[in-house]
Amino acid sequence: MLYIIAYDIREPKRLRKVAKTCEDYGIRVEYSVFECDFSEEIFREFWDKLKLHVDEDEDSLLAYRICGSCVQKIESSGAVVRPGKPLLYFM
Repeated sequence: MLYIIAYDIREPKRLRKVAKTCEDYGIRVEYSVFECDFSEEIFREFWDKLKLHVDEDEDSLLAYRICGSCVQKIESSGAVVRPGKPLLYFM
């Protein structure tokens, strides 16, 4: 399943750790937005790693699940970095 991960992290050290974790699992499509193709098991592993670096009083972290039929309806414009098919597969 495709996931859109978005974050707003206030402290630079935490920001680097969250960004690095997202880069390890997905494709950056905007500065703080990633597309990731996960099984539920891999998503849980990833999400638990991300939460280690988030201060729940200062930061925000969002994950949107995009179903297969909705993926086909994604629209974009401009210099968008978005592959037609996921570049990373996790099993």
